[in-house]
Parts: sequence; structure tokens; C-alpha cells
Amino acid sequence: MARLTILGSAAIVPDTEHDNTHMVLEGDESVILIDCGSNPIARMQKVGIHHEDVSDMILTHFHPDHVLGVPILLNNMWLLGRRRALRVYGLHHCLNRVEDMMLMFTWDEWPDFFPVAFHKVLERDNQLLLENNDFRITSWPVKHYVPTIGLRIENKRTGFVTAYTCDTAPTPSLIKLGRDADLLIHESTGEEPLGHSSARQAGETATEAGAKRLVLIHYEVFGREGPIDPSGLVDEARETFDGPVEIAQDFTVYDV
Repeated sequence: MARLTILGSAAIVPDTEHDNTHMVLEGDESVILIDCGSNPIARMQKVGIHHEDVSDMILTHFHPDHVLGVPILLNNMWLLGRRRALRVYGLHHCLNRVEDMMLMFTWDEWPDFFPVAFHKVLERDNQLLLENNDFRITSWPVKHYVPTIGLRIENKRTGFVTAYTCDTAPTPSLIKLGRDADLLIHESTGEEPLGHSSARQAGETATEAGAKRLVLIHYEVFGREGPIDPSGLVDEARETFDGPVEIAQDFTVYDV
């Protein structure tokens, strides 16, 4: 069975135990990195994934905690001798800025650099983002401070559906994105009407969508007053969702 490994689970300010939210999806024939935290090669090494095996990368939006690892990832892959092409998917808003960021590092002058192909996705509901022999992945616009997409991942061999909201306030597209999902991975930074959700709101979305299992991610672990304990988020989500709820932790593996 395919698996999804959480490489980072924290919101924008990480700590020693939680990197910024990103994850890696493994099928029989493909390995897909979803967002790019601070040092993804080191994180993938810890779970036994080689950089050459990464076939695709999806970037949900252009905020530092979701793209800050892109330059070091590409640089490390090049220095380690990668020759395989890498496909990168995202909205125009995000990928245009990623290309500009890479030009700041003069990546166009790196000798014998491996091919990188950018695939720009339209900002509309149920947009086909990526399809291969393992998965069919569609994207859905969500409600954040910059153009952002959530993902619906269907395992083509088993029919298992994983929905990932990314960073978002409650919005109707989340219900369609998460409809009857076997696993709903929902951000829980805290209630911000223009861009984030609380655990309670995540539970409401899971209930309305008919999701079978709820995993809370992108939660705060460190603030101005120091460490933040996220353990209470489970009880908060259970106020509005009566199915299984848990908090994502770095290096947790989910069969999908």
C-alpha cells in the first residue's frame, strides 16, 4: 500500500521537534514531495527515501514555511549528482516566484544541472494536478492570504482518498475537497477568518464533508511566550467531530 510520511508538522515557527509542515507521498512507481520545509533531503534520509527517487514536487503556495527548502533541495540534489528530471507543480502565483527565487541563487549558471519542469495549475475547483499509475491528484483553491491550493489524493489501486487542506480558513471548497475522504489532514493554526482554521473548525469541516478520520497539522508549537503545547487540539476537534482524531507528528507514517 502507498504511504504518506509527515516530514514536518508545525506552523510557521518550528521548534527542535517539529519542522515546518511538509510531507512525502510514496507509491509503487512514484515519490511526491508536498511542500518543501527547511532541509527536506535530511528529513527524507531519516525515513529511507533517496533524493533520486523523488519524481515530483507539489508547492501549495508561496509562503516561506512552504517553499524555503526549495533552493537547498535543488542545490543538494545537484551536488549529489542527480540527473533525473524533477517535475514541480503549483499555481502561477507560486511557481513564478519560485523561479525568481532560484534566479537569485543563479541556478541558471550551475553546470550540468538536472532538468526541472514547472507545471502551472489553474486556480479552480477539482483541477487535475498530477496523474500517474499510482495516484490521481486534484487541487482546490482554499482561503488563505495568498493564492493557495488544497489537495485531494486518490490511490488508483485501492481507491483510498486523502485530503489535505493546506493553510486555510473555513471555505466551501474544503467540503468538496474532503468529501468522504478516508483521511482528512487539516490545518489547525488557530481561528483567523482570512487565512487559518482552529481545531474546532477542522472538526466541523470533517463532519460536514463526511471524512472518516481527521489528522490535525500546521499547529503552533512556539510563540512569543515560548513553547506551546498542542495536545489540547484533539479535544477541541472532538467537540465538532465524533470520528478518530489525532495530531500529526514529524515522521508519522500513514498508509494511504
